Amino acid sequence: MRIRKYDFNYSRRHFMQQTARGLLGAGVFGSVWDAVAENGTFENVYPDELQSIEMFTKGKLKAGDVIDANNVDLVRDLLDPIRYMQIKQMGRKLDLVDSTKDMTHLSPVDYIEATLRNKGKATLDAKGNCYTTDGQPWIGGCPFPEPKSALEVFVPITLSWGRHDVSFYMIKDYEINPDGEQGYTYEIAWCEMASVCRVTLDPKPYLPGSENKLRYQSVFFTHPNDAKGTSFLNIWSYDQATFPELYGYLPAFKRVRRFPASQRFEPLIPGTTLYLSDAWAAGDPYLTWGNFKIVGRGPFLAGLTKNWHSDHPNWEGKVHGGPKGITFWDTKVELIPEVIIVEAEPTSYPQAPVGKKRVWFDARTLLPVNMVTFDRRGEPFKSFDGCYSLYEDGDKKVMDGNRPYWSWVNVHAHDVQSNRMTRLEQTRTIRGGYEMKVNDGNLFDQYLTEAAIRRLGT
Repeated sequence: MRIRKYDFNYSRRHFMQQTARGLLGAGVFGSVWDAVAENGTFENVYPDELQSIEMFTKGKLKAGDVIDANNVDLVRDLLDPIRYMQIKQMGRKLDLVDSTKDMTHLSPVDYIEATLRNKGKATLDAKGNCYTTDGQPWIGGCPFPEPKSALEVFVPITLSWGRHDVSFYMIKDYEINPDGEQGYTYEIAWCEMASVCRVTLDPKPYLPGSENKLRYQSVFFTHPNDAKGTSFLNIWSYDQATFPELYGYLPAFKRVRRFPASQRFEPLIPGTTLYLSDAWAAGDPYLTWGNFKIVGRGPFLAGLTKNWHSDHPNWEGKVHGGPKGITFWDTKVELIPEVIIVEAEPTSYPQAPVGKKRVWFDARTLLPVNMVTFDRRGEPFKSFDGCYSLYEDGDKKVMDGNRPYWSWVNVHAHDVQSNRMTRLEQTRTIRGGYEMKVNDGNLFDQYLTEAAIRRLGT
């Protein structure tokens, strides 16, 4: 008989005590990042019961099992309320896999190495912007791997969304109507380039002439024909209290138009539930939000690995659930030993339909794994849950330089008030001859200028 010395109650008390003391660094028996620096894993800094769903549930669930309406109550405390409802009432299922213990499967290796190299060099100024201790824009990796406040938890994902210097995502977007029928479908290219915090491409850590910018980001549509050519360009200031410049090219008007800077809570295209504000759970400069606070901490279920669809030539996933069997992606989830749950309010957006957002961050990486937004009345509005993966499966792999590619795989964005679902997936290609690329410095002139979005539209 195995005695559970460090059960969940022990860990819960530890998390509560550490949070009360203002210590948010991941780990129970020590620092995750000290362990990673030593041997690349964090296996020894958490009790076994927080690294095994079988131990956590006392054998009632194990890797290889499927969470469905019949057994979801066993793990209700490990889910956000929206996914619980989806499983209990709408037929969603989650496949369980073993928990990941290797940090190189949870972020790009260059980002991990920069985090270790630059640990302890970040600070927030009086305004709340992140700088190095000698007053320069951030130099790359996670600036606060052992955060001491709710704001420090939020800063890393805003500074580096995809954790690559350049990402060019091919996206298929499926809009599911409230009755479960397929509504709109779109094919989208999304490009983002970091102008600071660069860890892979030369020159690094800053793009010359853009040291006062955080990123350039564009999105354009290649399908269907009535959306083809529509494109948008976001240029972010490094100052997180400043709204990004937002430009759009609409083929019907045949010109580039500048949009109101605060217009971040409206759908970009018909039928979608997504706002610019939703991107990476951090689609706005973080100082345009406020009242950051920690509202919870503990284990959680989310999709971190083994989600890349290597068996499909275009990486396309399978679906299930809902009235017509097409509402949800098939998703593999694992037990995360520790998440930090942060709430924030859109203090610079008086007309926003969102009153607050609640985001679950993996405490080891500060990667957002789930988000729920609430309307101005405090009622649940939308959920935003995605999954990630290393793009490696046996002898099949997608390369990022000389290492396997790590990225997001798919996303659900569910408006629970209208019951509309947006499903996104990252694919290899989309119509128009566009193909996924990572850390390609040539993409700036092609996709990240006003001239580029005008050219794409014509």
